Amino acid sequence: MYYHINDFLSDWGYEAAGTKKLFAAITPEKLNTRVYPEGRDMGTLAWHIMITLKEMMEHTGLKITGPANQDWDEQSGPEELLNWYTKSSDSLVEQVKNWTDVDLQVSDNMYGESWKRGVTLDILIKHQAHHRGQLTVLMRQAGLPVAGMYGPSKEEWKAMNMEPQK
Repeated sequence: MYYHINDFLSDWGYEAAGTKKLFAAITPEKLNTRVYPEGRDMGTLAWHIMITLKEMMEHTGLKITGPANQDWDEQSGPEELLNWYTKSSDSLVEQVKNWTDVDLQVSDNMYGESWKRGVTLDILIKHQAHHRGQLTVLMRQAGLPVAGMYGPSKEEWKAMNMEPQK
């Protein structure tokens, strides 16, 4: 749970930058990559990460910039995903800056439960990290480079002329 707005904003800056790096590595021809037939494809998963910023945070009364349609439009490309994510993330930051630390103690109805806003922000970050992990698996299987989130990826180790850890 977050107790201070600045703590969230600091964490979000790092997390959003990592998500943007992943989205930027997705190519149009790989958007439909999926692990198994019933699973989400790469485009749908990235769209879910992005659309959740608007969907979840609007339960707190914020009005986050984002597409009106919750469903992934398969005609959309990776550039649109990255652009919408950037707009939504920037909108989230600007609006959360209007909250005070006291606002983090306010409870909202979230999916039939009562969550303090500090909890909602924490879950938003964890939700994004969870699905980014799934996205990196799809990216690996599709042969795309993967950006390191909490340390270098194998591609980043190689770019530093270092041997990736086993």
